[in-house]
Amino acid sequence: MAKVITMLQTLRNHWKKTTVGICLVTWGGNWLYGKHCDNLLRRAACQEAQVWGNQIIPSNMQIKKATVFLNPAACKGKARTLFEKNAAPILHLSGLDVTVVKTDYEGQAKKLLELMENTDMIIIAGGDGTVQEVITGLLRRADEASFSKIPIGFIPLGKTSTLSHTLYTKNYNQVQCITDATLSILRGETVQLDVLQIKGNKEQPVFAVNGLRWGSYRDAGAKVSK
Repeated sequence: MAKVITMLQTLRNHWKKTTVGICLVTWGGNWLYGKHCDNLLRRAACQEAQVWGNQIIPSNMQIKKATVFLNPAACKGKARTLFEKNAAPILHLSGLDVTVVKTDYEGQAKKLLELMENTDMIIIAGGDGTVQEVITGLLRRADEASFSKIPIGFIPLGKTSTLSHTLYTKNYNQVQCITDATLSILRGETVQLDVLQIKGNKEQPVFAVNGLRWGSYRDAGAKVSK
């Protein structure tokens, strides 16, 4: 009893340190619990993907090819880590033949789409800017009539993505949003969206989904978080 009283007196005499310590312990506990929940989400998603990967396909049927356009610069440079940790394992376990194309600079995805060979599925891993580039590159192709029939999946990795709010209306945390989006692609869940076309006098047309930011308005939006 004397030890308990002494400890309580010590805590009372150093109440500021005690308060800070309690806050740190509470924050650390919540952080660890959040990491544990994220790991459970990843495990459940991988187990579901493994079911598709274990399916036996006929000998005369080819493995489906998926081409992923990844923008590593999205989400302040965290997009690559987010994709490799939360989405890539699900795609590989599903049995798809996955090819990841990483963009190095703005506008590169448009050029890469012109050289892309046949694929069964296009997956955009990035933000709204990556979506705009891929859609524009796809619809600028000479054979866009056939390529535009290829399903396009979207894995939201951007800090703020307008399209992700359109497709995924529930308030998910980032890990759940990425894993659910990847599983939706594997399930073949599709939504029809309108595409906006902007034509100039000289340059090739630009295409976008939902909207398009240009010039000073876009530059100001990019600097808001800074």
